[in-house]
Amino acid sequence: MILKQKPFKFEWLLFFAVFFKKKLLRKYTAQLPTTFAEESQEQVVKSTQSDCKNELYSATLFKTMLLTISTTYFPADDLSYLLHKHPDKVQSVDISAGKAHIFYPEVSPQKCTVALLLDIDPVGLVRTAGPKGNDFALEQYVNDRPYVCSSLMSAAIAKAYSSALNGRCKDKPELVGVSMPFVIKLAVLPVKGGEAILRTLFEPLGYTFTAKQHPLDPAFEEWGDSRYFTLELSNTLTLQQLLSHLYVLIPVCDNDKHYWVAEDEVEKLLAKGKDWLETHPGRELIVNRYLKNQRSLTNRALSVLIANDEEEEAVEPIIDSAFQPAESKLKIHELRLIAARNELLNAGAKRVVDLGCGEGKLIKLLMSEKQFEFILGMDVSYRSLEIAKERLKLERLPAKQLTRVQLIQGSLTYRDKRLLNFEAATLVEVIEHLDKPRLAALERSVFEYAKPILVVVTTPNAEYNVRFADYQEGKMRHSDHRFEWTRSQFESWGNQIAAQYGYEVTFKPIGEVDPEVGALSQMAVFTLLQNK
Repeated sequence: MILKQKPFKFEWLLFFAVFFKKKLLRKYTAQLPTTFAEESQEQVVKSTQSDCKNELYSATLFKTMLLTISTTYFPADDLSYLLHKHPDKVQSVDISAGKAHIFYPEVSPQKCTVALLLDIDPVGLVRTAGPKGNDFALEQYVNDRPYVCSSLMSAAIAKAYSSALNGRCKDKPELVGVSMPFVIKLAVLPVKGGEAILRTLFEPLGYTFTAKQHPLDPAFEEWGDSRYFTLELSNTLTLQQLLSHLYVLIPVCDNDKHYWVAEDEVEKLLAKGKDWLETHPGRELIVNRYLKNQRSLTNRALSVLIANDEEEEAVEPIIDSAFQPAESKLKIHELRLIAARNELLNAGAKRVVDLGCGEGKLIKLLMSEKQFEFILGMDVSYRSLEIAKERLKLERLPAKQLTRVQLIQGSLTYRDKRLLNFEAATLVEVIEHLDKPRLAALERSVFEYAKPILVVVTTPNAEYNVRFADYQEGKMRHSDHRFEWTRSQFESWGNQIAAQYGYEVTFKPIGEVDPEVGALSQMAVFTLLQNK
């Protein structure tokens, strides 16, 4: 019967090798379990602390699940207060089918590193309740779960670092909201989708990373690379934000969980992602994978996130009555859409692509104009495209009208053949949602590769923010904005793009112009020089 199952994967040979390496590791650290159970923490510190740390820290060589968090914030040893873990003690907590050990390889005011090491019993893991896998007959006995960072690591983070994850610090509560520079190392992380998935998940949150992909077996190069990475992340943020990102994204990378996913997982996801998930460009991917591709749970979570996002977008900035513009009867977003449409009409464009089309508001406006023969809407959010489809009533359109409009999912930061051969492209309130690396990637994909004859870009005018009744210095109009440019900054960017990619650019205000700070929004219109 076993021969009739799916072919045995070469990857499992790696797991057998890891199993014997782990046994070898335990041989040299055999005293640790009894030490943790029978000796006081003080005795551990005096007798075996350095040995334990050396042996535990060397576990990365044996593909053991290890997470280290380092900071150079001064004084760096404040990290121990945030984590509520004494730096002079090796501590342990019980998790399903094993233990998690917490220790500090390095502690000083200049640098502090804390390590979380998981020691999972493979047999105990099989005996616990949970999904057993169905790739082949013996998957529940032969798998990588005891040896890689997976949902077990997320469970350990929630158990070992509970106070920090929930934003509590008894001794120094003022540290909870302090952003610190962190370097995080994960060994070894399974990633379904490779480095592209890591980039999609972590870069929008401000992380820089290096990822080392491990070969399936160094002795057999022809087998190729495995799906396992040693990952190093860097970012400046609060510890609570960092732990919430790791808690959610580690199992998302793996696209699997060691326990049954039920309705309470939706609440966990929304609670841990409340400050960042709804504005993450990859939220559909994150929600779908975190909830193990269960459609009913995914739809429930996304409906909450979309509702929150729509509620935030619906709140227009309150302008001080002394500076209320005449166009206030029209919302600023409507003014942007009308301005973009007028530029397209004046240019005589017939084939148009709306990049970052969202819920299709501009597309709906363009469909009423017979000049536009084909309109393509592209967005990274599948849920937004579903809303656009409903808003545009595509299913009810006559066949001839339906051929004029198409919605596609895609990232603006990657070269895409579907964007070729368009006369005009629009980026309405898109660029300010991208950090610098992704903005640079968008510039190339639009201006170098797609290269439409006309490109219309709109973005907020940061100078106008002082006219808002609730103005605060440094506060942006939307929580997901990575930047907001002044008129001179926008013009500097536009002129650089035009010179680099062979365009001519003109800049125009959107809305009534305030003599001191300009208009509420601003627009750049790029025209390809060879078509002048």
